[in-house]
Amino acid sequence: MYEIIKDYFSAFIPLFVAMDALGILPVFISLTAGVGESSKKKLVSEATLAALIICAVFIVAGKFIFSFLGINENDFRIGGGIVLLILAIVDLLFSQQEERRSGESVGIVPIGIPLIVGPAALTTILISVDSFGYWITIASVLTNLAFVWLVFSQSKWVVKIMGKSGSQAFAKVASLFLTGIAVMMIRVGITNIIQNS
Repeated sequence: MYEIIKDYFSAFIPLFVAMDALGILPVFISLTAGVGESSKKKLVSEATLAALIICAVFIVAGKFIFSFLGINENDFRIGGGIVLLILAIVDLLFSQQEERRSGESVGIVPIGIPLIVGPAALTTILISVDSFGYWITIASVLTNLAFVWLVFSQSKWVVKIMGKSGSQAFAKVASLFLTGIAVMMIRVGITNIIQNS
């Protein structure tokens, strides 16, 4: 029993760090600025469900998919970084609040993928399956996604504390940080490719 608990936490902690729910909360607030509470709850559920499906696919067939497509985690990291960079630039330069109110969904992309489940999380899942097996990996994924859902679904309290003007300013600052995260993903991917070539 002790070994199972030890393995579980050994799988849980790296995935917790890779998903980084608290770290990406500002980005979530930025991407859902102007979205009503009922719609935001739907987005949280969509994002978490999308992340769960991707995790499940990677647990079962991650290595096969990468091998079949001829890609690796660095290619995936660069692609995800480019998507995030474009979204961050659009958010900084244009006001999207009206579009979001009208039903535009950001739940699956980019919140579900690649923010919640990005290259780091997917790579961690593949390593976890090899190291600890399927059941412990599944348990760590479910626990982490439950935590993500809880943090995002309670984001309204963060917005209430800051007020409308504060949350709007915070959203723009978060978009700036999102560009940094995107560039970092691209840089790390390119650096790893160069080092491994």
